[in-house]
Amino acid sequence: MPAEFDFLKEACQITNADWAALLDRETGRWQVRAAHQLGRPLRDSLLEQLSRPAVDAWLCGAVNAGRPRSRPAPEIQLLEKVTLFVYPISNTNSVIVVAAKKMEPRFQAVWKLTASMLARAESGKNVSLLQSELLLPNLQSEAPYDQTRILGRILRMFTARIKAQGGWLAIRRADILDVLAQWNSPQSAGAAMPIDDDPLWRRVNKTLKPLLVDASQADWERVPREATRGGSKAWACFPLIIGQRMIGAVTLWRQKALTEEQTLALDNLSAQVAPVIEIIITFAAMAEHLRRLAVLNDFALTVSSAQNLDQIARRVFALLARVFGTERIALHLLSVDGSILREYHNREGKVAPLNTEWKGHPLAPLLKSGRTLRLADAPAAGFSPTQADSVSVLFMPLRYRGHTIGALTLESARQDAFSIYDEHLLGVITSHLAGLVEYSRLREEAEGRARNLGLIHEVVQEVVGLTDKNEIAQNTADLLTQYFSYELATVLLLDEAQNPAIRAFGGRSASNAERNFGKSEKLVLDGVLGRTLRTGRSALVNDASTETDVHPASGSAAGSLMCVALRDGDQTLGVVSVERRDKNTFTQNDLLDLESLTGILASVVASADQYQRLQESIRQLRAAQEELKSRIEAQRSAESRLIQAAKLAAVGEMASGVAHELNNPLTTVTGFAELILEELPAGAASRADLEMILREARRARDVVRRLLDFARQTESTRTRTNLNEVLEDIIELTRHLMKTSGVLFTQELALDLPWVSIDRNQMKQVFLNLFHNALQAMPTGGELKLQTRKAIRDGRAWVIASVRDSGQGIPLEHRERVFEPFFTTKSDKGGTGLGLSVTYGIVTDHGGRIEVESQPGDGSVFTVWLPIDG
Repeated sequence: MPAEFDFLKEACQITNADWAALLDRETGRWQVRAAHQLGRPLRDSLLEQLSRPAVDAWLCGAVNAGRPRSRPAPEIQLLEKVTLFVYPISNTNSVIVVAAKKMEPRFQAVWKLTASMLARAESGKNVSLLQSELLLPNLQSEAPYDQTRILGRILRMFTARIKAQGGWLAIRRADILDVLAQWNSPQSAGAAMPIDDDPLWRRVNKTLKPLLVDASQADWERVPREATRGGSKAWACFPLIIGQRMIGAVTLWRQKALTEEQTLALDNLSAQVAPVIEIIITFAAMAEHLRRLAVLNDFALTVSSAQNLDQIARRVFALLARVFGTERIALHLLSVDGSILREYHNREGKVAPLNTEWKGHPLAPLLKSGRTLRLADAPAAGFSPTQADSVSVLFMPLRYRGHTIGALTLESARQDAFSIYDEHLLGVITSHLAGLVEYSRLREEAEGRARNLGLIHEVVQEVVGLTDKNEIAQNTADLLTQYFSYELATVLLLDEAQNPAIRAFGGRSASNAERNFGKSEKLVLDGVLGRTLRTGRSALVNDASTETDVHPASGSAAGSLMCVALRDGDQTLGVVSVERRDKNTFTQNDLLDLESLTGILASVVASADQYQRLQESIRQLRAAQEELKSRIEAQRSAESRLIQAAKLAAVGEMASGVAHELNNPLTTVTGFAELILEELPAGAASRADLEMILREARRARDVVRRLLDFARQTESTRTRTNLNEVLEDIIELTRHLMKTSGVLFTQELALDLPWVSIDRNQMKQVFLNLFHNALQAMPTGGELKLQTRKAIRDGRAWVIASVRDSGQGIPLEHRERVFEPFFTTKSDKGGTGLGLSVTYGIVTDHGGRIEVESQPGDGSVFTVWLPIDG
């Protein structure tokens, strides 16, 4: 605290006060000029409470009355347990505030004496000295001539002279009075009052003389309402005059009417301060002029260095808000093709772009005319501001090389807020801004085209090598939504009948689009998609809600969409459609980019068509090749069977002759051997030899009998029967042999097996031979499985019976000869090589076939195919 204010410290020590502060009211607020024992937290809490209207009015009342006041302060943080005592300093706008738990009368007298000493110190200043002080700049401040502060001090000179309850000082701007300082009248702060709208202001402006009104006069009803509250009975207005021109006015009100002496004193005071006020206004205007000239330099330094339109808009808005004192700013930019209006608005401190359709926009006629518009009262002039409560509007077009490319709009809630000087300054700013916007827009569009073409190249790289049209369509839809952030991408490819046979959807709405297309295909194709398919012409819709034939494939709320046909020459191959939920998001450049992609995509689809036709031709040739191969194999098989049958016939003829020649001698040998054995004693030495002769002769006779059976062309007796019944007989005949051989037997006989026409005895012989061969292939035991089933082969129905063993298997070199007569691998075990030959003959004679599958060490499978009786 400066030494000149040591009296606060001394008075606190004498009166045992907690703290004390000297407060001044300037620029409509109370400020601490000096203090003792007032810490930072306590000071902040005190100032916060003093800014409240009720507390401010209480302090102003003490100043106006010139008498001390006191009140408890329970609502003030950190002051809950003290009482505030206020001691006004006469003829000033200052008070001493003292805080104490209790203040005795003798201590209150100390503070009254302190206030009176300060009042006497201030009373020595005359008006001339005050004028010099007011005009002396504060070089330590950012604003050396603080208009608000100086006008507040001048107003306090008026209110202190007559102890007014309240008042304000207004400066004239054109035909409007702007309130720039107020005393105990916060409602009037910043008010703009048209002179011609009020008869009181008109009278003062016309007469250039003070106007006094009291409650008994009819004009009292025209007095502003804030002046009639608080028991006020008198109101006065003193014009501030330079020559014959009113440059402003001071309005005061209080409970008592002004005396002639007071009126004369205030009139003289207004004449004395008017030159000071004019100088202050002039200085302020010059400072404003210099500050606005500096705007262009700021524009060059800050706005011109912006990298894109969004950054330009944010910096321009910040600059204009600082220069023109309004946050209600809008920038409107036309797209290159003139179809979209890109608008930037300052909403709650955020600058965000919004694309709207140019056609039908409220500003379209004004932009088309290219006229500047400055309105003091826009609603009265029939103009609709962008914000509902705006009154003043300044509209400035952006022109570049003779063409209107957009506009800049300033709005204000105050009437006539923009002057001709503001219009000229904004014109200079917009002239620079237009070139910068056009350059940035062209650069953004070039960069966007380059970026889009790069993304198109990426899409093409992903699909150019594909040959499946379904894969081409789906990959294209997915990549479009991934790279270009579309809500939905739809790809439809037509078949030969011009129907959308291939449908692919990509993006967040893909599943909805697929369902909607399935339910409402006709509706969708009747819209812009179908129109593009039928005409081959591209379509760009920036507001689907305004188009009657637009049925988005997504089925969701209408937004923006583009449709481009896939064309190969004069032929339409399909269509590509992209959608976004927001309106006005596509430009002609976007459509050109999509057309570039579809041009390449059409070539890819056409190539895929040719490839698929080639693949179909190759498939048909391969099918024909396979059919020819199967026919050749069938012919070879038939020839093989014919050769085998010829072999069997030749062997049969030979065997018939050999059997007849051998049968008679063998009958003689066995007959005489049996007779000799009957007569020979049991212990004869030659008996064993004769038994061996008889045994071998009988074996030879069995071989001869088999040859006869093989060669004899007997008529078979065939009946329709169930093959399972024949096989069950075979199982019973061989069950004991299988058990003694250590073979595990399993069977899977089909229950619904169709009947076949067979000779039961011959078929028993076939499967007895197969069972015996299987058992002989498993000398140490194993597994034997019998299975029957129905099958379709070569267009015919068959009954199949397979015999599978786990024996030694058949070597590959023997597999082709197993059905030849006299071929055997069991010669050491007495095999004749006729069993499978007889089996083969019986099966083929029934119109069937027998097949063998075998791998050495893995056993063998013999499968008998018998045709089902028609």
